[in-house]
Amino acid sequence: MTIALIVIIILAIILIAIFNGLVQSRNRVDEAWSDIDVQLKRRYDLIPNLVSTVKGYAAHESGVFEKVTAARTAAMSAGSMQDKLAQENALSGTLKSLFAVAENYPELKANQNFLQLQSDLTDTEDKIQAARRFYNGNVRDYNTKIQQFPGNIFASLFGFAKREFFGIDEHGPEAQPVKVQF
Repeated sequence: MTIALIVIIILAIILIAIFNGLVQSRNRVDEAWSDIDVQLKRRYDLIPNLVSTVKGYAAHESGVFEKVTAARTAAMSAGSMQDKLAQENALSGTLKSLFAVAENYPELKANQNFLQLQSDLTDTEDKIQAARRFYNGNVRDYNTKIQQFPGNIFASLFGFAKREFFGIDEHGPEAQPVKVQF
């Protein structure tokens, strides 16, 4: 009788440990996504100032400005995780085209405000990349836990779902090199 009770207690402890491990991993993924969100918000705040500065020098490049503005709006209003990932990749691609336009205007490249905004945006992009790596590492660990035995049993019972990586669309604008024409 006592052996059966000890086995039940050990199994209960193991189940609790597995469940708590899954919760902890899920929370780490959510925290990592929050880190990305903070940097994306910072990028969203920088873009209008950058566009305004470039507009002052390259007013006839309105197509580029419209694309950047539309991509920013789409990224900010994206709903699902997959949509958010796609919109963020598109926004990164349009920002590359904005910087390509700036290359055609030497006086713009010498403007202190533009240089500071460009530096801030570059710093933000670097932080987004670091946050992406952190997020993807946590997603890898979480997905591994919910796919390995015996965690997969409890993951399906308690609704722990696989998370998507925040990657670059290999065929999207972010993965393509920017064409600069003079």
